[in-house]
Amino acid sequence: MKAVRIKGIRILPLLLALAVGLGLLAGCGEEAEARTTVRLSEVTHSVFYAPQYVALELGFFEEEGLDIELSTSEGADHVMTAVLSDAVDIGFSGPEAAIYIYNEGKEDYAKVFAQVTQRDGSLLVAREPDPDFRLDKLEGKHVLPGRKGGVPYMTFEYIVREAGLTPGENVNFDTSIQYAAMTGAFLGGTGDYVTMFEPTASSVEAEGRGYVVASIGELAGEIPYTAYYAKSSYLEEHGDTVQKFVNALARGQQWVAEHSPQEIAEAIQPQFPDSDVALLASAIERYKSIDAYASTPVMTEEGLNRLMDVMESAGELTERVPFETLVDNSFAEKALS
Repeated sequence: MKAVRIKGIRILPLLLALAVGLGLLAGCGEEAEARTTVRLSEVTHSVFYAPQYVALELGFFEEEGLDIELSTSEGADHVMTAVLSDAVDIGFSGPEAAIYIYNEGKEDYAKVFAQVTQRDGSLLVAREPDPDFRLDKLEGKHVLPGRKGGVPYMTFEYIVREAGLTPGENVNFDTSIQYAAMTGAFLGGTGDYVTMFEPTASSVEAEGRGYVVASIGELAGEIPYTAYYAKSSYLEEHGDTVQKFVNALARGQQWVAEHSPQEIAEAIQPQFPDSDVALLASAIERYKSIDAYASTPVMTEEGLNRLMDVMESAGELTERVPFETLVDNSFAEKALS
């Protein structure tokens, strides 16, 4: 059959091209429909969570067929509220939030299914440089330590008590300021010391408005600091989605373990458009130097027990939770296999 021409246009090839194009569009539509959206709430936005951002920026979640809808809730209590109210599917914060909810007796309680960081990521910032800083220098000082009951607060309190100080007696732990407002309050003149995460700490230091004098994580040792959790019902009903999520995360963790701070900074820089790559690389190097990033998503029973030791020391734990009740490592173990 000959092609028909209208004013110099070959109609048959054009129709074929249109048909092929429409077929491709239909295929794309089917692919888009097949993708699953996961609503994820993180406790704060920090390079401390580099494995998550690597998985986002390098397309690991997309390759698993997932679209991640990321939001920041500023506080583990707010993250857990979002999870329990079904405002989000997965929460990302300190696992202490899941322990509290279980001990409240909720039937559809939150279960931890993947760990990302294994040390405290907060840094102690002072108003002046102090290369010879010791924790006993906090005696009589005004400190902004974070939300009482949160892992950052409890870990900090734990090492301060080990140094012979008692919050409320010979050091002022000011918990009246919400976590998200602490940096602003410190820069505005409140307190002698404040805890910050990266890249905020490095940014403040670069501006000469505060100086990192200690790494809380380095002083406190290993602890399951940040993890993913979801309601028990979500894990049961959306197990395939959770598995894909953990598969992507595990790839992000391995990528971080195998690459330099500079390479990681370049990969995640779109997540921190107001921070230059050099500053991000410096912050990541700081975290890598204390082995803050967990290389796999598996949480250990020993780690959870240490977290509960810290919580008991802070007077925040009413009853210890059995490891197998709170933690489901099946997704993490399958991702590694």
